[in-house]
Amino acid sequence: MTINVYTEQTPNPATMKFMVNKLLINGSEDFATKESAEHSPFAKELFKFNFVSGVFFASNFVTITKTEDAEWADIEAILKEFVKGAVESELKIKDATADEAPTFEGTETEIKIQQILHDYVRPAVEQDGGAISYKSFDEGVVTVELRGSCSGCPSSTLTLKSGIQNLLQRMVPEVTDVVSEAL
Repeated sequence: MTINVYTEQTPNPATMKFMVNKLLINGSEDFATKESAEHSPFAKELFKFNFVSGVFFASNFVTITKTEDAEWADIEAILKEFVKGAVESELKIKDATADEAPTFEGTETEIKIQQILHDYVRPAVEQDGGAISYKSFDEGVVTVELRGSCSGCPSSTLTLKSGIQNLLQRMVPEVTDVVSEAL
């Protein structure tokens, strides 16, 4: 199979989405630092580029965050070629092998919130090269964590309030607010 790599800009100017025509991972993996990539051969290799400051994998793409001093015009082709080679040589995203379907825990309301985030919000957030995960639900407030290109993105607050909060309030009346936990 010939691997093709396409790039797509994300709402976050510091990140670029590198999409391939092959499933890379079920779920997602976020490596916000070089140290966190210890058990990911793929991410570890990406961090060897001094202009890479973050790596995020989901389904058929890797979102790469660049350092402030790097320009996409200078590094995009290099990263595209690297991603192509890494996928062709089947470089592993993580050493562990078990990837299972999500299990939701908590009260009936918490499970409903997690299911909505998984079914409706996650695919939309992944389109922009990011990920969202449920943290907690306390006294009407849902706390989530945004990763990948969503982490530090200028438009993530708007997405959180007008998109996610409105959806959850419509579907789960107990929800009064949605906040993001900073990494």
